[in-house]
Amino acid sequence: MRQRAARDQQRLDSGAITSPKDLENLQREIASLAKRQGDLEEVVLEVMERRESAQERVTELTERVEAIQAKVADAVGRRDAAFAEIDDEAGTVTKERELTAADIPADLLKLYDRLRAKQGGVGAARLFQRRCEGCRLELDITELNDVRAAAPDQVVRCENCSRILVRTPDSGL
Repeated sequence: MRQRAARDQQRLDSGAITSPKDLENLQREIASLAKRQGDLEEVVLEVMERRESAQERVTELTERVEAIQAKVADAVGRRDAAFAEIDDEAGTVTKERELTAADIPADLLKLYDRLRAKQGGVGAARLFQRRCEGCRLELDITELNDVRAAAPDQVVRCENCSRILVRTPDSGL
Protein backbone atom coordinates (compact mmCIF):
# COMPACT_ATOMS: atom_id res chain seq x y z
CA MET A 1 0.00 0.00 0.00
CA ARG A 2 2.85 2.35 0.74
CA GLN A 3 4.36 1.68 -2.65
CA ARG A 4 1.05 2.22 -4.36
CA ALA A 5 0.45 5.46 -2.40
CA ALA A 6 3.99 6.66 -3.25
CA ARG A 7 3.47 5.85 -6.94
CA ASP A 8 0.12 7.66 -7.01
CA GLN A 9 1.63 10.66 -5.19
CA GLN A 10 4.47 10.71 -7.73
CA ARG A 11 1.97 10.66 -10.62
CA LEU A 12 0.05 13.48 -8.94
CA ASP A 13 3.21 15.56 -8.38
CA SER A 14 4.58 14.95 -11.87
CA GLY A 15 1.77 16.81 -13.55
CA ALA A 16 1.21 14.02 -16.08
CA ILE A 17 -2.48 13.93 -15.23
CA THR A 18 -4.19 17.04 -16.47
CA SER A 19 -7.85 16.13 -16.17
CA PRO A 20 -9.38 17.65 -13.00
CA LYS A 21 -11.64 14.63 -12.59
CA ASP A 22 -8.67 12.20 -12.74
CA LEU A 23 -6.74 14.41 -10.31
CA GLU A 24 -9.64 14.39 -7.87
CA ASN A 25 -9.99 10.57 -8.14
CA LEU A 26 -6.24 10.13 -7.59
CA GLN A 27 -6.34 12.40 -4.51
CA ARG A 28 -9.27 10.40 -3.08
CA GLU A 29 -7.43 7.14 -3.72
CA ILE A 30 -4.30 8.49 -1.95
CA ALA A 31 -6.47 9.59 1.01
CA SER A 32 -8.20 6.19 1.03
CA LEU A 33 -4.85 4.39 0.98
CA ALA A 34 -3.60 6.59 3.85
CA LYS A 35 -6.73 5.80 5.91
CA ARG A 36 -6.45 2.05 5.20
CA GLN A 37 -2.75 2.15 6.10
CA GLY A 38 -3.62 3.89 9.39
CA ASP A 39 -6.27 1.28 10.15
CA LEU A 40 -3.84 -1.55 9.43
CA GLU A 41 -1.18 0.07 11.60
CA GLU A 42 -3.71 0.22 14.46
CA VAL A 43 -4.47 -3.48 13.97
CA VAL A 44 -0.74 -4.27 13.97
CA LEU A 45 -0.27 -2.25 17.18
CA GLU A 46 -3.18 -4.07 18.81
CA VAL A 47 -1.78 -7.44 17.75
CA MET A 48 1.64 -6.47 19.10
CA GLU A 49 0.08 -5.43 22.42
CA ARG A 50 -1.86 -8.70 22.64
CA ARG A 51 1.30 -10.63 21.77
CA GLU A 52 3.22 -8.81 24.48
CA SER A 53 0.43 -9.51 26.98
CA ALA A 54 0.36 -13.17 25.93
CA GLN A 55 4.14 -13.36 26.25
CA GLU A 56 3.95 -11.93 29.79
CA ARG A 57 1.25 -14.48 30.65
CA VAL A 58 3.41 -17.29 29.24
CA THR A 59 6.32 -16.10 31.38
CA GLU A 60 4.09 -15.93 34.47
CA LEU A 61 2.64 -19.39 33.84
CA THR A 62 6.09 -20.84 33.15
CA GLU A 63 7.29 -19.49 36.50
CA ARG A 64 4.24 -20.95 38.23
CA VAL A 65 4.81 -24.33 36.58
CA GLU A 66 8.44 -24.29 37.68
CA ALA A 67 7.40 -23.39 41.24
CA ILE A 68 4.83 -26.19 41.28
CA GLN A 69 7.36 -28.65 39.87
CA ALA A 70 9.77 -27.64 42.63
CA LYS A 71 7.04 -28.24 45.23
CA VAL A 72 6.25 -31.61 43.66
CA ALA A 73 9.93 -32.57 43.69
CA ASP A 74 10.14 -31.52 47.35
CA ALA A 75 6.99 -33.50 48.22
CA VAL A 76 8.31 -36.56 46.37
CA GLY A 77 11.58 -36.28 48.26
CA ARG A 78 9.78 -36.00 51.60
CA ARG A 79 7.50 -38.90 50.65
CA ASP A 80 10.47 -41.07 49.71
CA ALA A 81 12.21 -40.17 52.97
CA ALA A 82 9.03 -41.03 54.88
CA PHE A 83 8.77 -44.36 53.04
CA ALA A 84 12.38 -45.14 53.93
CA GLU A 85 11.70 -44.23 57.57
CA ILE A 86 8.55 -46.37 57.59
CA ASP A 87 10.44 -49.28 56.04
CA ASP A 88 13.16 -48.95 58.69
CA GLU A 89 10.59 -48.77 61.46
CA ALA A 90 8.71 -51.75 60.04
CA GLY A 91 11.93 -53.75 60.01
CA THR A 92 12.65 -52.77 63.62
CA VAL A 93 9.09 -53.58 64.73
CA THR A 94 9.20 -56.91 62.91
CA LYS A 95 12.41 -57.85 64.71
CA GLU A 96 10.95 -56.75 68.05
CA ARG A 97 7.81 -58.77 67.35
CA GLU A 98 9.86 -61.85 66.56
CA LEU A 99 11.76 -61.49 69.84
CA THR A 100 8.55 -60.93 71.82
CA ALA A 101 6.70 -63.73 70.03
CA ALA A 102 9.46 -66.16 70.99
CA ASP A 103 8.45 -65.76 74.66
CA ILE A 104 4.70 -66.25 74.06
CA PRO A 105 3.15 -69.73 74.11
CA ALA A 106 2.45 -71.05 70.61
CA ASP A 107 -1.29 -71.59 71.17
CA LEU A 108 -1.75 -67.99 72.42
CA LEU A 109 0.25 -66.63 69.49
CA LYS A 110 -1.85 -68.69 67.09
CA LEU A 111 -5.06 -67.33 68.69
CA TYR A 112 -3.72 -63.76 68.48
CA ASP A 113 -2.75 -64.12 64.79
CA ARG A 114 -6.16 -65.61 63.95
CA LEU A 115 -7.98 -62.76 65.75
CA ARG A 116 -5.72 -60.16 64.17
CA ALA A 117 -6.52 -61.45 60.67
CA LYS A 118 -10.23 -61.55 61.48
CA GLN A 119 -10.39 -58.15 63.25
CA GLY A 120 -8.57 -55.99 60.71
CA GLY A 121 -5.07 -56.15 62.18
CA VAL A 122 -5.89 -55.82 65.88
CA GLY A 123 -6.02 -59.12 67.80
CA ALA A 124 -5.61 -57.73 71.31
CA ALA A 125 -6.96 -54.58 72.89
CA ARG A 126 -6.29 -52.78 76.14
CA LEU A 127 -8.99 -52.78 78.80
CA PHE A 128 -9.08 -49.12 79.81
CA GLN A 129 -11.51 -47.78 82.38
CA ARG A 130 -13.85 -50.75 81.94
CA ARG A 131 -13.90 -50.22 78.15
CA CYS A 132 -12.46 -52.49 75.44
CA GLU A 133 -10.33 -50.28 73.20
CA GLY A 134 -10.85 -52.71 70.32
CA CYS A 135 -14.59 -52.30 69.94
CA ARG A 136 -14.87 -49.19 72.15
CA LEU A 137 -17.70 -50.73 74.16
CA GLU A 138 -17.89 -50.68 77.93
CA LEU A 139 -17.99 -54.09 79.57
CA ASP A 140 -21.07 -54.79 81.65
CA ILE A 141 -20.74 -55.57 85.35
CA THR A 142 -20.89 -59.35 84.82
CA GLU A 143 -18.03 -59.27 82.32
CA LEU A 144 -16.02 -57.01 84.64
CA ASN A 145 -16.54 -59.43 87.55
CA ASP A 146 -15.36 -62.33 85.36
CA VAL A 147 -12.25 -60.36 84.37
CA ARG A 148 -11.56 -59.46 88.03
CA ALA A 149 -11.93 -63.10 89.08
CA ALA A 150 -9.60 -64.38 86.33
CA ALA A 151 -6.03 -65.28 87.23
CA PRO A 152 -3.39 -62.75 86.10
CA ASP A 153 -1.95 -65.21 83.57
CA GLN A 154 -5.35 -66.31 82.23
CA VAL A 155 -6.31 -65.13 78.72
CA VAL A 156 -9.45 -62.97 78.91
CA ARG A 157 -11.43 -62.02 75.81
CA CYS A 158 -14.00 -59.32 75.07
CA GLU A 159 -17.47 -60.80 74.62
CA ASN A 160 -18.40 -58.10 72.06
CA CYS A 161 -15.49 -58.25 69.61
CA SER A 162 -13.67 -61.46 70.77
CA ARG A 163 -10.30 -59.69 71.03
CA ILE A 164 -7.86 -60.60 73.76
CA LEU A 165 -8.14 -58.08 76.59
CA VAL A 166 -4.90 -56.72 77.99
CA ARG A 167 -5.34 -55.75 81.63
CA THR A 168 -3.41 -52.75 82.99
CA PRO A 169 -3.57 -50.70 86.19
CA ASP A 170 -5.90 -48.31 84.27
CA SER A 171 -8.40 -51.07 83.49
CA GLY A 172 -10.80 -49.94 86.22
CA LEU A 173 -11.04 -53.32 87.88
